[in-house]
This record gives sequence, structure tokens and C-alpha cells, in this order.
Amino acid sequence: MKMTAGAVIGVAMLALGGSRAHGGEPKWLSASHDKLPLWRGFNLTDKFHKEWSNGPFQENDFRWISEFGFNFVRLPMDYRCWIKDGDWTQFDEDVLKEIDDAVRWGEQYGIHVSINFHRAPGYTVASPKEKTSVWTDPETQRVCALHWALFAKRYRGIPNKRLSFNLFNEPAGIDGKTYYHVAKILVEAIRKEDPNRLIIADGEQWCKRPCKELYPLKIAQATRGYSPFWLTHYKASWVKGTDTLPVPVWPRPKVSGWLTAGGKKKLSAPLRLCGPFAVKTALRLRVHSVSDKAMLVVAADGKTIFEKRFSPGEGKGEWKESEYKKRWNIHQAIYNVDCAVEIPAGTREVTTTMTDGDWMTISELGLRPEGREPERVLSLMCSYGSRGGPVTFTRDGQFESETTEDRDLLWAESIVPWLKAEKEGTGVMVGEFGAHNRTPHDVTLRWMEDCLLNWRKAGWGWALWNFRGSFGILDSQRKDVKYEDFHGHKLDRKMLELLQRYR
Repeated sequence: MKMTAGAVIGVAMLALGGSRAHGGEPKWLSASHDKLPLWRGFNLTDKFHKEWSNGPFQENDFRWISEFGFNFVRLPMDYRCWIKDGDWTQFDEDVLKEIDDAVRWGEQYGIHVSINFHRAPGYTVASPKEKTSVWTDPETQRVCALHWALFAKRYRGIPNKRLSFNLFNEPAGIDGKTYYHVAKILVEAIRKEDPNRLIIADGEQWCKRPCKELYPLKIAQATRGYSPFWLTHYKASWVKGTDTLPVPVWPRPKVSGWLTAGGKKKLSAPLRLCGPFAVKTALRLRVHSVSDKAMLVVAADGKTIFEKRFSPGEGKGEWKESEYKKRWNIHQAIYNVDCAVEIPAGTREVTTTMTDGDWMTISELGLRPEGREPERVLSLMCSYGSRGGPVTFTRDGQFESETTEDRDLLWAESIVPWLKAEKEGTGVMVGEFGAHNRTPHDVTLRWMEDCLLNWRKAGWGWALWNFRGSFGILDSQRKDVKYEDFHGHKLDRKMLELLQRYR
């Protein structure tokens, strides 16, 4: 594709430096593959999806992000936005100019711009799926390289402190060797046009861990801030099952509600609830899901006080939805029903186990001692294979466990593995983080601050998903926020001020 004269002139202006919004020079931060700077900012999703988020970027976003004191935007984009008539080898110059605008506004307002293929030829985490796979099909790899080469040529010479490329969004289901093979093709295509361009690759398995195989390519890597997922994506419409989870709290005792029987019995332990329970106590167990069948058994000091059988099947039933799994010839069902159990006075320990079947999950337990209000509620881990120690119900009505999901646990599970990557010479940043608008606002802010404290300690930059939208500081449509009017938008001032404290 040939660039128009206007596009060539525009890019030349970008490389040389254009106008300044506030006078004076922006404070640009040096960036290299082995050390990414303290970028802090937002994802701008104007070209996130061809069907329902496909418009020009907005200069006001850049202006406001700069005025708020941030210095970074990531542009997660769908390649279908800039191709012509569904032909992935033909490019729409008018749309590319809209991306030029974003790069130019980044220069104008002192904001680093990171271009990301959220949907690349042959790859996406969204729907619909791509017809071919960039991981296995050579022609798709060639076309994907063609797209990255287009951007590399278009923005050749713009300093890395102002512009970077982020290859894919959250690759999963592939091994490191496959990732390296495809990334190498794309990196070589980029560097053929712009040898020094800063390139960032998202980590493996939805960015949960760094990809060691990529180290020889001398590219940085990005992780995510979506842990724990039950908190960040609570009732997210695009994630199946999150609408039936208990209301998130933070921090919370780490207690597993995943139970199993038969051949998997060694994978789990009984749900142990320690007292003593001085008075008769109402116990509520919310059964979330059942695979195959299950007998739920509750015992007080070893004596059975409750039993209930669950048998998912076809059609209507006690379950909310049931699905047949042909591979295992079983049904798996979402129940989301409560079981009421009475704990006798004087009980020291209550155990909840499962007999028969495959596995089941208990998402929530509630306790209400006789004569005491209100019920005390604890949400439980429901992930397959999760394990947790006993939980104690204290005399003052609090839950305590051996391990708590808190800032320290986030550090151990989400930070430490990536610190090792930095020692190997790979720069690290958090490409996305945030909590969906159905997570209570106070919970969201407590969790966000723990994340921000950890990233400040690690020395990493970050970008909230998104600026405008359900995760963002503008127009998030939370029902528990008192918004402030801001140029026709609804501003979450508390979230903004929290982010500003960790710029």
C-alpha cells in the first residue's frame, strides 16, 4: 500500500515533533526492552471491536489524561477496522489516519502511545473467532506480519519514548515454542522497517506468566491486573458463570468451596468450619455448581446433621442451567441454591464433604448464631482444584483462616514470577487492570490500592481498562458512585484521586 502525500507529511511532523498543548517540553521517559519506565495511564477502546466499538479516537481523551497527570495510553485495536471490504490485504487510508491522530495527540500531550492488536489476523480472545489461526497457518502469519510492517513503516523513526508496539492481546492455549515462532516472524517484519522499535509481548496464558522462550527476541512483556478474577469480572456479561458468584469482598479469608469425591478425592479437602459454637447456629451453604452428581454431607463433630443429593440432568430441574458434556457422558449444572443447616449448640467443628460423583462447588456460607443479627457471610473459592485451610468463626462473629487473599498474596502470586523475568533482562509493565462496574465500589478501591502499592514497590507502570467505560473513571455506570459532572461525562472522582496518588 502506498501512503498518501498527506500521510507522509503527517508522519514526518510526528517524527520531528509537533505542537505542544501546554507550552514547554513534555517529560518523556526513556524506554527499552529490558527496562520499561513508569508509564501510568489508560486503555482507549475506540477501535476495540469492528461491530460495536469502532470510531475515531478522541482528542479530549488525550487532553484530559494529560491534565489528570498521566503519561500513557494503550490502543487495543481490531485489525478489521482498517481493512477494506473484508480483504485483509487492503488497507483503508482514512481509518489509518484516525490512528495517526492518536499517535499525534500522544506527542502533543506528552503521552506515550502503545499500539496493540487486540484482534490480529488469525487471533482474538473476543468473538467471533478468526477463520484461520496465526499459530498454525503460514499464510495467516504472512498477513499478520504485513499488518505490523505497515505500522512499522508508517511510524518509522518516532522515538521509543513516544511509541511502542504490543503484538497480541493475552494469548492462551499455546506453548512457548509456538509463541516464539510466530512472534519472531512479526518482530522481524517490524524491525525490517524500523530496526529500533520498542516491542512488547503479552505474557503466556492470558498474561499470567512471562514467556521465557521470547527472551532471545529482546522484547519487553506485559502482565495483567485481573486477580482475583471473581472480583474483577463479577457479573461481567461476557464471562460465563460470573453472574452467579457471591458479591466480592476484599480482602477475604482464602477458603475453598471446591469439593470432590471418587478418584479426585486427594485433590481436595473437606470444608472445615471451626467454632466453638456456644449456641444453636444457622448455617447456610450456597451450592453453586455440580458435575455429574453429588451427595452433600454436613457433620457436627463427626455426626451427620444434613444430607442432600444433587443429580443434574436434562430439561428443567432444581438447577438454573444444565449442560451435557459428551466427552465424559455427564451433566454439569449451575444450581445457585441455598441449603439450610442447623448447627447444635456446643459444636466445636463442622465439616462439609461430598460423596459420589465428580465435583461440586459451594460459593458462599452464612452463619447466624441464635439471637444475633445479621447473618455473617463468607464467599469461597470455586476454582477447579482449589484448596484452602480451615476457617474459624470467632466469638465476635468474624471469619479467620490460615491464608488471606490480600496484598501480600497478590505479591506472591502475581508479582514474584515476573520479577524473575526482569532479572533475565525483560522489561515488565501491567498492560491492563481494573474491576467491572458490578463489583462494589468500596471493594474495587480497596483492591485497586493494594495492586497499585504492589506495582509501585515492583517499579512497574500500568494502564487501567478503560478510560471511558465500565472499568474506567468516566461513564462507568456504577450504581453505588456519586458522580461528578465533567464536560458532559460522569467522573468517578474517588477512583481518579486514588490513581493520581500512585502516578
